[in-house]
Amino acid sequence: MTDKTALTPKTHTTPPARFSHGVRKGNILQVAGQVGFLPAVEGQPPTPAGPTLREQTLQTLANVKAILEEGGASWDDAMMIRVYLTDVDHFAEMNAIYNAYFEEQNLTAPPAARTTVYVGLPAGLFVEIDALAVLS
Repeated sequence: MTDKTALTPKTHTTPPARFSHGVRKGNILQVAGQVGFLPAVEGQPPTPAGPTLREQTLQTLANVKAILEEGGASWDDAMMIRVYLTDVDHFAEMNAIYNAYFEEQNLTAPPAARTTVYVGLPAGLFVEIDALAVLS
C-alpha cells in the first residue's frame, strides 16, 4: 500500500483546520483550494496579493504550482483545474489571465478545467483554484 503524504510548501502557512494544502498518494496529487495569499511570513496573518482579480489570480496560480512542485509534479501533470469565482462579472477577465498564464507555461496539453461562481470566500478574496495531478 502506498503512503499518503501531506504537502505544505515553505511559502504556505499551516492550514487553519485539519486539512492539507496538498496530498500525494502514489502517482496522484490533489491540491486543495488555494487563494491569492502572498508567501507566508511567520507571526503574521495571511495577506492577499492585492486588491485586483489579476493580482490574486496570478498569486493563486503560483500557490497551486508551489504545491504541485512540493509533490514532485508540474503543470504538465495537472489533469483537472477547478476555478471558483465570487463574482460572475469576473469570468471573462479571469479567463484572459488564465489563458495568458498557461500560454507562458508551454504545456504539452492543457488540463481540463471548470469555473464555478460562488460566494464562499472571505471578504476581499475573488478566486480560489484547486488541481488534480497524475504523475508519470
